Amino acid sequence: MSLKKTEWPDVGDLVIATVDRVTSYGAYVVLDEYKKRGLLHISELSTTWVKNIRDFVREGQKIVVKVLRVNVEKGQVDLSLRRVTKSEKKDKIFIWKRERKADTLLRNASERLNIPSEEFHEKVVALLESEFGGIYEGLEKTAKEGAGVLLKIGITKNVATTLHEIAEERIGVPSVSVRGILELECTKPKGVSVIRDTLSRAQKTSSGQEAAIHIHVISPPKYRVEVVAEDYKKAEQILEKTTKKAIAEIAKSGGRGTFRREK
Repeated sequence: MSLKKTEWPDVGDLVIATVDRVTSYGAYVVLDEYKKRGLLHISELSTTWVKNIRDFVREGQKIVVKVLRVNVEKGQVDLSLRRVTKSEKKDKIFIWKRERKADTLLRNASERLNIPSEEFHEKVVALLESEFGGIYEGLEKTAKEGAGVLLKIGITKNVATTLHEIAEERIGVPSVSVRGILELECTKPKGVSVIRDTLSRAQKTSSGQEAAIHIHVISPPKYRVEVVAEDYKKAEQILEKTTKKAIAEIAKSGGRGTFRREK
């Protein structure tokens, strides 16, 4: 179940290649995403003088190279290693790993559903790419929001449910947590109940915002507030909203509150 729709890369593409054979004039490689062979000439290995080719590449090594020329009739692809920047290499490897993982997840789903790979590919891949911009992106959103996101784009219930189960198992939802110490005091009658109700209302006010809010008693009047969300910005916003709400609520009830952010 290949994630590539074309048989040949385009000039300027960054591709993952496995070094197959090193010669005196360069190295022959296999383009992993296309199953084609390419030549990495010695002049395209490095911006510095190359004394020993194996100082730069060796058999079996995976590298990121840039496509310089493609001759479909002759079956030739000329490549460059020296024209790939560090950031380009890092980004390409990241994307490639995600694509491989997505491909594996789709294979697992097709096997679990007993649907031939090609048929499964036709039913699912085009919809994921069209709606989410990529297969992995679609599976990641499915892991986060559930099978409903797939049902909305026309994927059948049994396929959507299976993809959600596998995505949840293998991808999960990335998260970060932020926390701090909230101090609440209330010397009024039933002060303990006032504090408990204040914390409950503050927590509910910020719920349903793609985050989990946990409030633990350290020892009265100190309470630890922790927010788990998909990114720091969202987590910080919800933490601030929750604690400000609690401080405002306790003040209305005749008490006082302070908050100290924990690193």
